[in-house]
Amino acid sequence: MYPKIKKAIQPFRLLLNDSRVTGILLITCTLVSIVLSNATFTHNYLLFWHKSILKTDAEIFPNTPLSFINAALMSFFFLLAGTEIKRELSNGELSAFKKAILPFGAALGGMVVPALLYFLFNRTSGHLSGWGIPTATDIAFSLGIASIIGKRFPVSLKIFLMALAIIDDLGAIIIVTFFYGGAIHLNYFIVAVVLYGILLLLNFTKTKNSALYIIISIALWYCLYQSGIEAAITGVLVALALPISSLNKLEKIIHTPVNFIILPLFALANTAIILPNNIWQNIFTPISMGILLGLVVGKPIGIFLFSRILVYFKIAHLPSKTSWIQFIGMGTLAGIGFTMSIFTTTLAFDHSILKEEATVAILLAMCLSFAISSIYFFILDIKQIKIARSQQMLKAKQANNWVIHQN
Repeated sequence: MYPKIKKAIQPFRLLLNDSRVTGILLITCTLVSIVLSNATFTHNYLLFWHKSILKTDAEIFPNTPLSFINAALMSFFFLLAGTEIKRELSNGELSAFKKAILPFGAALGGMVVPALLYFLFNRTSGHLSGWGIPTATDIAFSLGIASIIGKRFPVSLKIFLMALAIIDDLGAIIIVTFFYGGAIHLNYFIVAVVLYGILLLLNFTKTKNSALYIIISIALWYCLYQSGIEAAITGVLVALALPISSLNKLEKIIHTPVNFIILPLFALANTAIILPNNIWQNIFTPISMGILLGLVVGKPIGIFLFSRILVYFKIAHLPSKTSWIQFIGMGTLAGIGFTMSIFTTTLAFDHSILKEEATVAILLAMCLSFAISSIYFFILDIKQIKIARSQQMLKAKQANNWVIHQN
């Protein structure tokens, strides 16, 4: 009986291990959420994500489904992403300094150029406060779409995108904290630094007490949450402090829940947005054009330009088995700013009309980045197939000529 059951569930196992399913699930949840949010008969759907869980004014823990998903559950997504980064830093694509430094330069370029483009469109509009909106990259959505592209998107490039997006997210948190009035509670921040130091010390002394790591990690998350810093980033910090030997076991435990529970919930909650009635009129405003072109055009240009400069001066190296042509395509995916961009929008503008303009631009940028990158890698794949066939035909022709010559 057992072999029959095992055979029956095998297709489901293969489905769960297919990374493209995660990307398709994210997009499906996004579409469902936007439709439900804008339908007249589902008003409670939108209210649900912002409804208080605990009946208290004190923000001891995330107090709405939306904040709980973003601050708490997404820590596990960052933990999963962080384990991959840790492995690559230890013995992989990012283990050499010249490869590890490149994501930092690329992320910087991906923030500077979009901000400059936004400034050019809004230097006389009176809305310069939105310059931070197009500097962000949404890790979950960009990696999800990279998974949909599949084998045409090299693994080494996906790892690079993951590192770039995490660094970009840290940059966005710094921008929000220092330029948009995010107050840091110093006492909690100092305790968080001490706790992280203890985690690093446990790793250094090769301590293998799992319960101790878990308790300190939870305390670290709580202190970062109370300090005013994006608490979900705790996942990356914890992953980097864990022993390399524990990564495989951890990934097996959290891989399925993250990809098939947490990320779909993240997509549903964060795309519960009401679209304005005059959506097309909101596109051609200085704010919308600054954000749209900043994300769709500025991101890939900034990433490519800064990376090219670092490689030209031999400060950095390209990821293995990748080319500059593929690198440009990867840069288009970084134009998916989505969650962090929407969050920055709420801080940058007070007027609802300005927020609507920015939201429309962010959503359109996500759609365009997805379409452009998918088409780009599809065309690139066709060209590579043609080149491979031409090389095979040339080799076959040379082999025939050699046989004729021998005869």
